[in-house]
Amino acid sequence: MGALFYALVPAYEPEETLLLLLPELRHCGFEILVVDDGSGPEYARIFRKAERYAHVLQYPVNLGKGHALKLGLQWIHCRADENDVVVTVDADGQHKASDALRIAEAAALRPGTLVLGSRHFEGEVPLRSRFGNAVTRGIFRLSTGRKLCDTQTGLRAVSCGLIPAVCAVEGERYEYEMNVLLSLAERGVPFREEKIETIYRNQNAGSHFDTLRDSIRIYRGILKFSSSSLLSFFVDYAVYALLLFLTSSLGAYSSIWAANIGARAVSSVFNYTVNRNYVFRDRAPASRTAPRYFLLAACILAGNTCVLSFLAGGLGINRLLAKMIAEICFFFLSYEVQRRMIFHGKGALAHDAA
Repeated sequence: MGALFYALVPAYEPEETLLLLLPELRHCGFEILVVDDGSGPEYARIFRKAERYAHVLQYPVNLGKGHALKLGLQWIHCRADENDVVVTVDADGQHKASDALRIAEAAALRPGTLVLGSRHFEGEVPLRSRFGNAVTRGIFRLSTGRKLCDTQTGLRAVSCGLIPAVCAVEGERYEYEMNVLLSLAERGVPFREEKIETIYRNQNAGSHFDTLRDSIRIYRGILKFSSSSLLSFFVDYAVYALLLFLTSSLGAYSSIWAANIGARAVSSVFNYTVNRNYVFRDRAPASRTAPRYFLLAACILAGNTCVLSFLAGGLGINRLLAKMIAEICFFFLSYEVQRRMIFHGKGALAHDAA
């Protein structure tokens, strides 16, 4: 007997397009679960009609797309075999049933793989969607080293054996889907992209994505790390400038080395404290994380100082400008090593899902 295919459709204040999608999914052979994410009584009519084609789970208060997805995945996991496949499908008409079937079939052939229905953003695409996906693509690639065409797609398929790993990911709203990609990439789960049609109805007017609020949720981890690094940079830069002045009599190279080492000693203590307690909120004892952090700081200091000496002493670039260039070069390296190897208590990009 072949794998069963489940379609999971999270829905919040859906339009009539949901009722067009469900019979098409049923025709493609899907068992369908719709999760009403607190749409309210004015949408009860749509969900009553949806029950002709699907199981419907409902709760009274809007809790977010991530919450709806996890609730639906848990419901399916209790009923499915591990080789069955679940496909998440958006309710706003962006996904075709035929594309959902194609990525379900691809996932059935590759148990343990996350299959993404990837749009290539051809034709008329809303600017916020094109821009948002470009930003998340860049962050994802910097964070994981993996290149994806579409990190924001809601059309995704996994074998049901992967559901526990997917449900363990933090996040209750739109940030959850990005967190899933980051978490599974970190676990070494393979990804596969299948090209799907890019569909936006009425410039995506049916979407409930709040550009500012939900973007902050998605990018919160990198924003927190950036703000921590920026504050640490100001501390480092101020101490560096002061020490350059105080050690100017030592000569160019000696002054640069003394100023950079002294500044980094001060700023690294500040940065460790902020990152441990605020950015990553790591619960491990400082006796475990501090040695690793300061070893990283020492390695980055050595590399930073060599780059700085080359830029300022070798190329003759202004010493303050050279310092800024060197800091930018080591920013993402520092972030990734801290997230992956030092602060495991809470991953930065997967934290603060509320």
